[in-house]
Amino acid sequence: MIINFKNAVKKYGDNEENMVYAMDHIDLSINEGELCVILGPSGSGKSTLLNMIGGLDSIDEGELIVDGQVINKLSQKQITEYRRSKIGFVFQFFNLIPDLTAEENIQVVSDITQSPLNIDEVLETLGIENLRDRFPKELSGGQQQRIAIARSIIKNPRLLLCDELTGALDSKSSKDVIRFVDKINRTYKTTIVIITHNEAIKNIADRIVRIKDGKIISNELNENRIDAGDIEL
Repeated sequence: MIINFKNAVKKYGDNEENMVYAMDHIDLSINEGELCVILGPSGSGKSTLLNMIGGLDSIDEGELIVDGQVINKLSQKQITEYRRSKIGFVFQFFNLIPDLTAEENIQVVSDITQSPLNIDEVLETLGIENLRDRFPKELSGGQQQRIAIARSIIKNPRLLLCDELTGALDSKSSKDVIRFVDKINRTYKTTIVIITHNEAIKNIADRIVRIKDGKIISNELNENRIDAGDIEL
């Protein structure tokens, strides 16, 4: 396994009366190469869980092991290196640099990465080489998100973490982006974790996790994973 939460707790409040558990004694393991979809309503704790994996926040109790490292015991310097070398983030909003072309937006990350993928290969493999010379304002929302995902994958991360990556897109663009992420998983064997409200997305996953009120309420392997092109959003 590549991700392992052991009795992990994240809580807010200064006494038992007003204590809120964003993660309530969670146990969760995700295997290397899996595409995992985490479902849950707003406030369920799924974003907190993703932030813990990404090193953006830390658990209060328990243990989180990612790729052999006990994340909650790393120094701030070690956390920074962990995020830089092992984690790719994709957010709901694209955060592209407006004055750079699509290729330049990707190249910025490639230039500061120790073992990047070949940018021409990534553009060709993922079918976006025709977008390389366009500026963000010349791209649709779906195209911008695909460039943002390519920017994250160029660093050759161990984990790709996706936070509501279709939340700002229409159904057609959403389907294009989901197909894109599915292809990354199948091509590069990158472990991918997607948090979402969208039930349909679960059908492309190897593992489906449901979270409510900071607790894992189900964790199932999907024996009928379908191609992203076949889902209905």
